[in-house]
Amino acid sequence: MGLVNLGTYVAFFGPLAVLLPQQTEAIVGDGKETALAVVTGIGAVVSMVANPLFGALSDRTRSRFGRRVPWVTAGSVVGALGLTILSGATAFWQVVVGWCLVQASVNASLAAITATLPDRVPVAQRAWAGGLVGLGQTLGILVGAGLAIAFGGTRGGYLACTVFLLLSAVPYLVRSHDEPITARPVFALGPFVRSFWISPTQSPDFAWAWLTRFVVNLGNGIATLYLLYFLTDAVEVDDPEGGVFVVIALNSVVVAISAVLAGRWSDHVQRRKVFVIWAGVIMAAAALLLAFWQTWPGVLVAAVVLGIGFGAFLAVDLAIITEVLPDEDGFAKDLGVINIANALPQVIAPVLAAPIVLWLGGYTTLYVTAGVIGLVGAVAVVRIRGVR
Repeated sequence: MGLVNLGTYVAFFGPLAVLLPQQTEAIVGDGKETALAVVTGIGAVVSMVANPLFGALSDRTRSRFGRRVPWVTAGSVVGALGLTILSGATAFWQVVVGWCLVQASVNASLAAITATLPDRVPVAQRAWAGGLVGLGQTLGILVGAGLAIAFGGTRGGYLACTVFLLLSAVPYLVRSHDEPITARPVFALGPFVRSFWISPTQSPDFAWAWLTRFVVNLGNGIATLYLLYFLTDAVEVDDPEGGVFVVIALNSVVVAISAVLAGRWSDHVQRRKVFVIWAGVIMAAAALLLAFWQTWPGVLVAAVVLGIGFGAFLAVDLAIITEVLPDEDGFAKDLGVINIANALPQVIAPVLAAPIVLWLGGYTTLYVTAGVIGLVGAVAVVRIRGVR
Protein backbone atom coordinates (compact mmCIF):
# COMPACT_ATOMS: atom_id res chain seq x y z
CA MET A 1 0.00 0.00 0.00
CA GLY A 2 2.82 2.37 0.84
CA LEU A 3 4.51 1.72 -2.52
CA VAL A 4 1.32 2.44 -4.46
CA ASN A 5 0.97 5.70 -2.51
CA LEU A 6 4.57 6.49 -3.34
CA GLY A 7 4.00 5.94 -7.06
CA THR A 8 0.82 7.98 -7.19
CA TYR A 9 2.43 10.93 -5.45
CA VAL A 10 5.43 10.73 -7.76
CA ALA A 11 2.93 11.10 -10.62
CA PHE A 12 1.37 14.10 -8.86
CA PHE A 13 4.32 15.97 -7.46
CA GLY A 14 7.01 15.37 -10.05
CA PRO A 15 4.93 17.47 -12.43
CA LEU A 16 3.64 19.93 -9.80
CA ALA A 17 6.99 20.68 -8.19
CA VAL A 18 9.16 21.06 -11.28
CA LEU A 19 7.85 19.86 -14.63
CA LEU A 20 4.58 21.78 -14.98
CA PRO A 21 6.14 25.12 -13.92
CA GLN A 22 9.04 24.59 -16.34
CA GLN A 23 6.79 23.49 -19.19
CA THR A 24 4.29 26.29 -18.59
CA GLU A 25 7.00 28.95 -18.56
CA ALA A 26 8.54 27.56 -21.75
CA ILE A 27 5.20 27.65 -23.57
CA VAL A 28 3.60 30.91 -22.35
CA GLY A 29 6.55 32.98 -21.12
CA ASP A 30 5.64 36.03 -19.01
CA GLY A 31 2.14 34.79 -18.19
CA LYS A 32 3.52 31.80 -16.31
CA GLU A 33 1.82 32.51 -12.95
CA THR A 34 -1.65 32.77 -14.42
CA ALA A 35 -1.14 29.86 -16.82
CA LEU A 36 0.12 27.57 -14.04
CA ALA A 37 -2.86 28.56 -11.92
CA VAL A 38 -5.19 27.62 -14.79
CA VAL A 39 -3.71 24.18 -15.46
CA THR A 40 -3.44 23.20 -11.78
CA GLY A 41 -6.90 24.56 -11.05
CA ILE A 42 -8.58 22.62 -13.87
CA GLY A 43 -6.70 19.49 -12.85
CA ALA A 44 -7.88 19.91 -9.27
CA VAL A 45 -11.51 20.14 -10.42
CA VAL A 46 -11.04 16.83 -12.24
CA SER A 47 -9.51 15.35 -9.09
CA MET A 48 -12.47 16.49 -7.00
CA VAL A 49 -14.87 14.56 -9.20
CA ALA A 50 -12.69 11.55 -9.98
CA ASN A 51 -11.65 10.51 -6.49
CA PRO A 52 -15.09 10.09 -4.89
CA LEU A 53 -16.63 8.75 -8.11
CA PHE A 54 -14.02 6.05 -8.66
CA GLY A 55 -13.94 5.36 -4.93
CA ALA A 56 -17.67 4.65 -4.94
CA LEU A 57 -17.26 2.38 -7.97
CA SER A 58 -14.40 0.58 -6.21
CA ASP A 59 -16.64 -0.10 -3.20
CA ARG A 60 -19.13 -1.78 -5.57
CA THR A 61 -16.69 -3.65 -7.82
CA ARG A 62 -17.11 -7.42 -8.02
CA SER A 63 -14.13 -9.20 -9.54
CA ARG A 64 -12.10 -12.24 -8.67
CA PHE A 65 -9.15 -9.93 -8.04
CA GLY A 66 -11.01 -7.97 -5.34
CA ARG A 67 -12.53 -4.48 -5.08
CA ARG A 68 -9.37 -2.40 -5.10
CA VAL A 69 -6.93 -4.17 -7.46
CA PRO A 70 -8.79 -3.41 -10.73
CA TRP A 71 -8.82 0.31 -9.99
CA VAL A 72 -5.18 0.45 -8.92
CA THR A 73 -4.29 -1.33 -12.16
CA ALA A 74 -6.39 0.84 -14.46
CA GLY A 75 -5.43 4.06 -12.68
CA SER A 76 -1.72 3.34 -12.95
CA VAL A 77 -1.86 2.38 -16.64
CA VAL A 78 -3.99 5.33 -17.75
CA GLY A 79 -1.98 7.67 -15.53
CA ALA A 80 1.15 6.52 -17.34
CA LEU A 81 -0.58 7.41 -20.62
CA GLY A 82 -1.34 10.90 -19.34
CA LEU A 83 2.27 11.46 -18.28
CA THR A 84 3.41 10.29 -21.70
CA ILE A 85 1.13 12.85 -23.34
CA LEU A 86 2.62 15.57 -21.12
CA SER A 87 6.13 14.49 -22.09
CA GLY A 88 5.45 15.46 -25.70
CA ALA A 89 3.19 18.47 -25.13
CA THR A 90 4.21 21.62 -27.02
CA ALA A 91 0.97 23.63 -26.73
CA PHE A 92 -0.79 24.81 -23.60
CA TRP A 93 -4.01 22.93 -24.37
CA GLN A 94 -2.02 19.70 -24.59
CA VAL A 95 -0.63 20.34 -21.12
CA VAL A 96 -4.15 20.85 -19.79
CA VAL A 97 -5.45 17.65 -21.43
CA GLY A 98 -2.49 15.55 -20.27
CA TRP A 99 -2.66 16.84 -16.71
CA CYS A 100 -6.41 16.27 -16.47
CA LEU A 101 -5.94 12.68 -17.65
CA VAL A 102 -3.26 12.15 -15.01
CA GLN A 103 -5.48 13.63 -12.29
CA ALA A 104 -8.50 11.51 -13.26
CA SER A 105 -6.68 8.19 -13.54
CA VAL A 106 -4.24 8.43 -10.68
CA ASN A 107 -7.04 9.56 -8.38
CA ALA A 108 -8.86 6.34 -9.28
CA SER A 109 -5.85 4.40 -8.04
CA LEU A 110 -5.47 6.63 -4.99
CA ALA A 111 -9.12 6.26 -3.98
CA ALA A 112 -8.87 2.47 -4.08
CA ILE A 113 -5.57 2.18 -2.25
CA THR A 114 -6.49 4.68 0.49
CA ALA A 115 -9.57 2.60 1.34
CA THR A 116 -7.23 -0.29 2.14
CA LEU A 117 -6.33 1.49 5.40
CA PRO A 118 -9.77 1.23 7.05
CA ASP A 119 -10.35 -2.07 5.21
CA ARG A 120 -7.38 -3.80 6.79
CA VAL A 121 -5.84 -1.80 9.70
CA PRO A 122 -7.18 -1.92 13.30
CA VAL A 123 -8.20 1.42 14.82
CA ALA A 124 -5.48 1.28 17.48
CA GLN A 125 -2.76 1.20 14.80
CA ARG A 126 -4.17 3.72 12.33
CA ALA A 127 -2.02 6.73 13.21
CA TRP A 128 1.07 4.51 12.80
CA ALA A 129 -0.28 3.22 9.48
CA GLY A 130 -1.23 6.79 8.56
CA GLY A 131 2.39 7.73 9.17
CA LEU A 132 3.48 5.07 6.68
CA VAL A 133 0.95 6.38 4.15
CA GLY A 134 2.27 9.87 4.81
CA LEU A 135 5.76 8.52 4.26
CA GLY A 136 4.70 7.38 0.78
CA GLN A 137 3.26 10.81 0.07
CA THR A 138 6.34 12.59 1.35
CA LEU A 139 8.85 10.43 -0.45
CA GLY A 140 6.67 10.78 -3.55
CA ILE A 141 7.30 14.50 -3.52
CA LEU A 142 11.04 13.94 -3.10
CA VAL A 143 11.33 11.15 -5.67
CA GLY A 144 9.10 12.98 -8.15
CA ALA A 145 11.15 16.15 -7.97
CA GLY A 146 14.37 14.15 -8.05
CA LEU A 147 13.35 12.26 -11.18
CA ALA A 148 12.18 15.47 -12.83
CA ILE A 149 15.55 17.10 -12.24
CA ALA A 150 17.83 14.07 -12.69
CA PHE A 151 16.52 13.11 -16.11
CA GLY A 152 16.88 16.62 -17.48
CA GLY A 153 14.14 18.47 -19.29
CA THR A 154 10.42 17.92 -19.25
CA ARG A 155 10.37 14.92 -21.61
CA GLY A 156 12.87 12.81 -19.65
CA GLY A 157 11.35 13.82 -16.32
CA TYR A 158 7.81 12.87 -17.32
CA LEU A 159 8.92 9.52 -18.75
CA ALA A 160 10.88 8.72 -15.60
CA CYS A 161 7.79 9.44 -13.49
CA THR A 162 5.79 7.22 -15.85
CA VAL A 163 8.05 4.22 -15.35
CA PHE A 164 8.12 4.72 -11.59
CA LEU A 165 4.31 4.91 -11.40
CA LEU A 166 3.93 1.57 -13.18
CA LEU A 167 6.64 -0.26 -11.24
CA SER A 168 5.42 0.94 -7.84
CA ALA A 169 2.04 -0.73 -8.34
CA VAL A 170 3.42 -4.19 -9.13
CA PRO A 171 4.11 -5.47 -5.57
CA TYR A 172 0.60 -4.57 -4.41
CA LEU A 173 -1.01 -6.12 -7.47
CA VAL A 174 0.92 -9.35 -6.93
CA ARG A 175 0.56 -9.64 -3.14
CA SER A 176 -2.45 -7.55 -2.13
CA HIS A 177 -4.71 -10.43 -0.98
CA ASP A 178 -7.58 -8.12 -1.83
CA GLU A 179 -10.71 -10.10 -1.01
CA PRO A 180 -13.56 -9.98 -3.54
CA ILE A 181 -17.05 -9.16 -2.35
CA THR A 182 -19.60 -11.91 -2.84
CA ALA A 183 -22.86 -9.97 -2.54
CA ARG A 184 -24.04 -8.18 -5.66
CA PRO A 185 -24.47 -4.49 -4.78
CA VAL A 186 -27.85 -3.03 -5.65
CA PHE A 187 -27.39 -0.09 -7.99
CA ALA A 188 -29.86 2.72 -8.57
CA LEU A 189 -28.67 5.98 -10.07
CA GLY A 190 -30.59 8.28 -7.73
CA PRO A 191 -29.40 6.75 -4.44
CA PHE A 192 -25.89 6.38 -5.90
CA VAL A 193 -25.70 10.12 -6.66
CA ARG A 194 -27.26 11.08 -3.33
CA SER A 195 -24.77 8.92 -1.44
CA PHE A 196 -22.04 11.46 -2.15
CA TRP A 197 -23.81 13.98 0.07
CA ILE A 198 -22.92 13.31 3.69
CA SER A 199 -25.08 15.49 5.91
CA PRO A 200 -23.12 17.64 8.39
CA THR A 201 -26.03 17.41 10.82
CA GLN A 202 -26.17 13.61 10.71
CA SER A 203 -22.36 13.14 10.63
CA PRO A 204 -20.94 16.26 12.33
CA ASP A 205 -17.58 14.67 13.18
CA PHE A 206 -17.06 13.75 9.55
CA ALA A 207 -17.96 17.31 8.53
CA TRP A 208 -15.48 18.87 10.96
CA ALA A 209 -12.77 16.41 9.90
CA TRP A 210 -13.43 17.39 6.28
CA LEU A 211 -13.25 21.10 7.11
CA THR A 212 -10.03 20.67 9.08
CA ARG A 213 -8.30 18.95 6.18
CA PHE A 214 -9.70 21.43 3.65
CA VAL A 215 -8.52 24.57 5.43
CA VAL A 216 -5.09 23.19 6.38
CA ASN A 217 -4.54 22.05 2.78
CA LEU A 218 -5.67 25.43 1.49
CA GLY A 219 -2.97 27.12 3.57
CA ASN A 220 -0.39 24.57 2.45
CA GLY A 221 -1.46 24.90 -1.20
CA ILE A 222 -1.09 28.67 -1.11
CA ALA A 223 2.35 28.34 0.46
CA THR A 224 3.77 25.77 -1.99
CA LEU A 225 2.21 26.66 -5.35
CA TYR A 226 4.89 29.13 -6.43
CA LEU A 227 7.95 27.60 -4.76
CA LEU A 228 10.02 27.56 -7.95
CA TYR A 229 9.07 31.15 -8.78
CA PHE A 230 9.66 32.23 -5.15
CA LEU A 231 13.21 30.90 -5.21
CA THR A 232 13.78 32.53 -8.59
CA ASP A 233 12.24 35.97 -8.10
CA ALA A 234 12.31 36.65 -4.34
CA VAL A 235 15.21 34.61 -2.91
CA GLU A 236 17.17 34.87 -6.18
CA VAL A 237 19.07 31.61 -5.84
CA ASP A 238 21.49 30.82 -8.65
CA ASP A 239 19.97 27.42 -9.44
CA PRO A 240 16.23 27.57 -8.62
CA GLU A 241 15.45 24.07 -9.94
CA GLY A 242 18.22 22.61 -7.80
CA GLY A 243 17.02 24.75 -4.92
CA VAL A 244 13.54 23.27 -5.23
CA PHE A 245 14.99 19.79 -4.97
CA VAL A 246 17.08 20.67 -1.90
CA VAL A 247 14.09 22.22 -0.16
CA ILE A 248 11.85 19.28 -1.01
CA ALA A 249 14.50 16.75 0.04
CA LEU A 250 15.08 18.42 3.40
CA ASN A 251 11.37 18.86 4.02
CA SER A 252 10.61 15.28 2.97
CA VAL A 253 13.12 13.74 5.37
CA VAL A 254 11.70 15.75 8.26
CA VAL A 255 8.09 15.01 7.27
CA ALA A 256 8.85 11.29 7.09
CA ILE A 257 10.42 11.23 10.55
CA SER A 258 7.70 13.41 12.04
CA ALA A 259 4.86 11.38 10.51
CA VAL A 260 6.15 8.06 11.83
CA LEU A 261 7.03 9.38 15.30
CA ALA A 262 3.82 11.38 15.71
CA GLY A 263 1.77 8.41 14.51
CA ARG A 264 3.42 6.08 17.01
CA TRP A 265 3.04 8.63 19.81
CA SER A 266 -0.61 9.30 19.01
CA ASP A 267 -1.44 5.58 18.99
CA HIS A 268 0.43 5.12 22.28
CA VAL A 269 -1.40 7.88 24.18
CA GLN A 270 -4.65 7.33 22.23
CA ARG A 271 -5.05 11.04 21.57
CA ARG A 272 -5.42 12.70 18.18
CA LYS A 273 -6.68 16.28 18.30
CA VAL A 274 -3.84 17.81 20.31
CA PHE A 275 -1.36 16.60 17.68
CA VAL A 276 -3.32 18.30 14.90
CA ILE A 277 -3.54 21.58 16.81
CA TRP A 278 0.19 21.72 17.50
CA ALA A 279 0.89 20.72 13.90
CA GLY A 280 -1.09 23.76 12.76
CA VAL A 281 0.83 26.06 15.08
CA ILE A 282 4.16 24.75 13.80
CA MET A 283 3.12 25.05 10.14
CA ALA A 284 1.97 28.64 10.73
CA ALA A 285 5.39 29.43 12.21
CA ALA A 286 7.05 28.04 9.07
CA ALA A 287 4.88 30.25 6.86
CA LEU A 288 5.88 33.33 8.87
CA LEU A 289 9.54 32.43 8.44
CA LEU A 290 9.04 32.43 4.67
CA ALA A 291 7.18 35.72 4.87
CA PHE A 292 9.84 37.64 6.80
CA TRP A 293 13.12 35.78 6.23
CA GLN A 294 13.36 35.52 2.45
CA THR A 295 16.90 34.24 2.21
CA TRP A 296 18.27 30.83 1.35
CA PRO A 297 19.04 29.96 5.03
CA GLY A 298 15.55 31.16 5.94
CA VAL A 299 14.00 28.87 3.35
CA LEU A 300 15.94 25.88 4.69
CA VAL A 301 14.91 26.56 8.29
CA ALA A 302 11.29 26.99 7.19
CA ALA A 303 11.46 23.69 5.30
CA VAL A 304 12.48 21.88 8.50
CA VAL A 305 9.82 23.58 10.64
CA LEU A 306 7.12 22.94 8.06
CA GLY A 307 8.19 19.30 7.84
CA ILE A 308 7.75 18.79 11.58
CA GLY A 309 4.25 20.20 11.53
CA PHE A 310 3.04 18.71 8.26
CA GLY A 311 4.37 15.24 9.04
CA ALA A 312 2.45 15.10 12.31
CA PHE A 313 -0.67 16.41 10.59
CA LEU A 314 -0.51 13.82 7.79
CA ALA A 315 -0.33 10.86 10.14
CA VAL A 316 -2.82 11.87 12.81
CA ASP A 317 -5.37 13.58 10.58
CA LEU A 318 -5.68 10.43 8.47
CA ALA A 319 -6.22 8.37 11.62
CA ILE A 320 -8.98 10.78 12.72
CA ILE A 321 -10.71 10.54 9.37
CA THR A 322 -10.75 6.74 9.36
CA GLU A 323 -12.42 6.83 12.79
CA VAL A 324 -15.29 9.12 11.69
CA LEU A 325 -16.22 7.51 8.34
CA PRO A 326 -20.01 7.16 8.34
CA ASP A 327 -20.47 4.17 5.97
CA GLU A 328 -18.69 0.87 6.64
CA ASP A 329 -19.66 -0.43 3.18
CA GLY A 330 -18.43 2.72 1.42
CA PHE A 331 -14.96 3.47 2.74
CA ALA A 332 -13.50 4.39 -0.64
CA LYS A 333 -16.46 6.62 -1.50
CA ASP A 334 -16.32 8.46 1.84
CA LEU A 335 -12.56 8.83 1.58
CA GLY A 336 -13.13 10.16 -1.92
CA VAL A 337 -15.41 12.81 -0.43
CA ILE A 338 -12.60 13.59 2.01
CA ASN A 339 -10.26 13.91 -0.97
CA ILE A 340 -12.31 16.86 -2.14
CA ALA A 341 -10.74 18.59 0.85
CA ASN A 342 -7.37 17.82 -0.79
CA ALA A 343 -8.36 18.78 -4.33
CA LEU A 344 -10.59 21.82 -3.80
CA PRO A 345 -7.74 23.83 -2.24
CA GLN A 346 -5.79 23.25 -5.47
CA VAL A 347 -8.60 25.09 -7.25
CA ILE A 348 -8.91 27.90 -4.73
CA ALA A 349 -5.21 28.36 -3.94
CA PRO A 350 -4.27 29.64 -7.42
CA VAL A 351 -7.26 32.01 -7.39
CA LEU A 352 -6.04 33.49 -4.10
CA ALA A 353 -2.30 33.21 -4.63
CA ALA A 354 -1.93 34.73 -8.09
CA PRO A 355 -3.45 38.17 -7.27
CA ILE A 356 -1.63 38.27 -3.93
CA VAL A 357 1.76 37.71 -5.60
CA LEU A 358 1.05 40.05 -8.51
CA TRP A 359 -0.81 42.94 -6.86
CA LEU A 360 -1.42 42.56 -3.10
CA GLY A 361 1.98 42.56 -1.45
CA GLY A 362 3.92 39.75 -3.08
CA TYR A 363 5.35 36.78 -1.28
CA THR A 364 5.30 38.35 2.19
CA THR A 365 1.53 38.72 2.09
CA LEU A 366 1.21 35.30 0.48
CA TYR A 367 2.95 33.45 3.29
CA VAL A 368 1.27 35.42 6.08
CA THR A 369 -2.07 34.51 4.50
CA ALA A 370 -1.06 30.85 4.23
CA GLY A 371 -0.02 30.70 7.87
CA VAL A 372 -3.22 32.25 9.19
CA ILE A 373 -5.45 30.00 7.07
CA GLY A 374 -3.60 26.84 8.07
CA LEU A 375 -3.77 27.68 11.78
CA VAL A 376 -7.51 28.32 11.61
CA GLY A 377 -7.96 24.94 9.95
CA ALA A 378 -6.01 23.05 12.58
CA VAL A 379 -7.96 24.63 15.43
CA ALA A 380 -11.23 23.43 13.84
CA VAL A 381 -10.33 19.88 14.89
CA VAL A 382 -11.48 20.62 18.46
CA ARG A 383 -15.10 20.42 17.25
CA ILE A 384 -14.77 16.70 16.54
CA ARG A 385 -16.47 14.96 19.47
CA GLY A 386 -16.01 11.27 18.73
CA VAL A 387 -12.19 11.32 18.79
CA ARG A 388 -9.99 12.34 21.71
